[in-house]
Amino acid sequence: MDYSKVKICDLVKGIKDKTFSSESVVKFFIDKIEKNKEYNAVIEVFSDAIDKAKEVDSKILNGEKLGLLAGVPVIIKDNILAKGKKASCASAFLKDFVSPYSATIVKKLENEGAIIIARANMDEFAMGGSCEKSVYGATLNSKDKTRVAGGSSGGSAVSVGLGLCPIAIGTDTGGSIRQPSSFNGVVGIKPTYGTVSRYGIVAFASSTDQAGPITRTIEDNEYVLEILAGKDENDQTSIENDLGEKLIKDKYTIGLCKELMDKIKQLPQYACFNKTIESLKQNGFDVKEVSVPHIANSLACYYILSPAEATSNLARFDGVKYTSRSKEATTLEEIYVKSRSEGFGDEVKRRIMLGNFVLSSGYFDAYYKRAKKLQVLLKKEFESAFSYCDVIITPTTPGKAFKLGEKSLDPVSMYLEDLFTVPASIVGIPALSVPYGKDEDSNMPLGLQLMGKNNSEKVLYDVAKYVFKEEIYGI
Repeated sequence: MDYSKVKICDLVKGIKDKTFSSESVVKFFIDKIEKNKEYNAVIEVFSDAIDKAKEVDSKILNGEKLGLLAGVPVIIKDNILAKGKKASCASAFLKDFVSPYSATIVKKLENEGAIIIARANMDEFAMGGSCEKSVYGATLNSKDKTRVAGGSSGGSAVSVGLGLCPIAIGTDTGGSIRQPSSFNGVVGIKPTYGTVSRYGIVAFASSTDQAGPITRTIEDNEYVLEILAGKDENDQTSIENDLGEKLIKDKYTIGLCKELMDKIKQLPQYACFNKTIESLKQNGFDVKEVSVPHIANSLACYYILSPAEATSNLARFDGVKYTSRSKEATTLEEIYVKSRSEGFGDEVKRRIMLGNFVLSSGYFDAYYKRAKKLQVLLKKEFESAFSYCDVIITPTTPGKAFKLGEKSLDPVSMYLEDLFTVPASIVGIPALSVPYGKDEDSNMPLGLQLMGKNNSEKVLYDVAKYVFKEEIYGI
């Protein structure tokens, strides 16, 4: 049986009903990981995964009640901590780090009976947009091995795209779940800021980072997010979020951001985007233009705030405490300089330099302070826009997955891939990426992004069901 094409609720039912065992499901996915090693999506398969699956099966035979994910395999991004397991953030600095505790989201998954079977590749310290910036090497796109996976949660998205697991967990700071989801034809969400606890997640852009599920279908994604959401006493930024109410009206109002439409009309995928708009209209949705006047400045704002936070948070990685230390260092100064020089990759160093620059004396007011003011202004502008519509839609990315190495030497070009994803991150609103078509020339998947007001995830899922193209999966 091909378990990779079974929806999560059906997997759970089959395991609980003893139609098939958790052991057989876990073995199936581990075998599939082994057969798809060339994609470099998975860094490590956990050795205790099958034993944990046997425990689930034993509990079912004994008549014990199990949770909403009983026996279902999950792959987690390499910056999410699981007790006793390595979590390296795809960096040489943490290559041998073993976590002494589990992240809240790992505990929530395991409390519902899920089996954490592996950790996924990523851009180092979640800084990148292609999953090429990993100490383990690049992850390859699930649909075309000559193209990038997208980042930084590329390993998680490719794992779902290849059918290596029914659920993968990623983290999203400026599009790191949504962009690779778009590139690999899967469903990924960045929830409202604070919806999912960050406790036990190694994250360096504190004001925008959020974890979220990547799945094959919208129903699966919603199912998992409801489990992950909730206030956590270990994370003071976490919030109670019931994900809102769907079907609050017969049909929703869809917003098109007029400040972005000129750019969208120039994209090769505009015909696909326009076809989707027409389809929504035919389904009874009201479509109107809304305004977010300063949205075009979001990218610049993000690439000031995010590096500033990252450089501050990365300061503790100095070769003195729990990170690796340069073997060439003989003095305290050399420990700092050589350890950081050897431990950090090029993209992380670039963002540390950017962060130090915008926080430095003489530039703090000119850059960082102005970016924080813009962040507040953008929040107000989005609030105003959502008074006229329920959902704002854009393409998730400007185009299909690009070729491996195509943008490696041009960081600005790489950053421009985040054009449509960073606004939601800056203001903290939920944003969902779903497959909605394919590129005509390459047949590569394209993603549509749906943004909503805070705590409106169920509305996004509801609208997404009208544009989700299940033929991308052949289901």
